[in-house]
Amino acid sequence: MEVINQNKSLEKNNQLLVIAHLSQLLTYVTGFGGLIVPLVLWLSTKDNVDGMDEHGKSIVNFQLSMLLFTILSIPAILLLGLGILSLIFIGIIAFVLPIVNAVKASNGETPSNFMTIRFIS
Repeated sequence: MEVINQNKSLEKNNQLLVIAHLSQLLTYVTGFGGLIVPLVLWLSTKDNVDGMDEHGKSIVNFQLSMLLFTILSIPAILLLGLGILSLIFIGIIAFVLPIVNAVKASNGETPSNFMTIRFIS
């Protein structure tokens, strides 16, 4: 009788995790690539790379949260200009947090979930 090992060993690839986090910065270049590229990376490698499922969910949740906050800030511009301040804050957070999470991913740590609504758990 032949015994087949069904346990898949996941490869440890921190460089791909870093690339997934830094690909969020494509939002500043293309406008929409910061959600599409990490989503494709996450869906295609979540079963093969150790930690990609956790980091991918974090990236998608963060990008959807930033999109929602941006949409909510646009009408708030009419309310004493508070929307402009929130758009500036969102722009800074959306630029800094992917870099911080990329550094954390390269060190093997879990990503930060600051200002993130958990759409996907």
